[in-house]
Amino acid sequence: MIGENLLGPEPTLLAPEAEVATALAAGRDPESVVREHPESPLAWVELSDEAAAAGREIEAYAFARVGYHRGLDTLRKSGWRGAGPVPWSHEPNRGVLRALYALRRGAAAIGETAEVERLTEFLNGADATAIAEIEAAR
Repeated sequence: MIGENLLGPEPTLLAPEAEVATALAAGRDPESVVREHPESPLAWVELSDEAAAAGREIEAYAFARVGYHRGLDTLRKSGWRGAGPVPWSHEPNRGVLRALYALRRGAAAIGETAEVERLTEFLNGADATAIAEIEAAR
């Protein structure tokens, strides 16, 4: 249960990205959302997913890389210290976890095996269900 972890750091629970989520849910173009909210990992991962779906692997990787770094910034601002749970069950965490997954996907597409392994470990350390949850949502 969240809050009862006696062996490690408390789970990181990010604040909602309400404006970003609303804009994307309304069908706004991810590029315009990124321009309005360049700090948003959720906006960047949507842009990465769009590029990946169109077969633009290098662009997808680059967008995911930005989302990953914006996600790290967001995690750190929320008290994360480089390790510990980032639960998928907390909806606002999903943009960051999806950005990690998108970067992992992009790294696989360009043959960057060590990065795929590192990101798999990172995702599993954040939430062991994240990869399966993201793949089930696709």
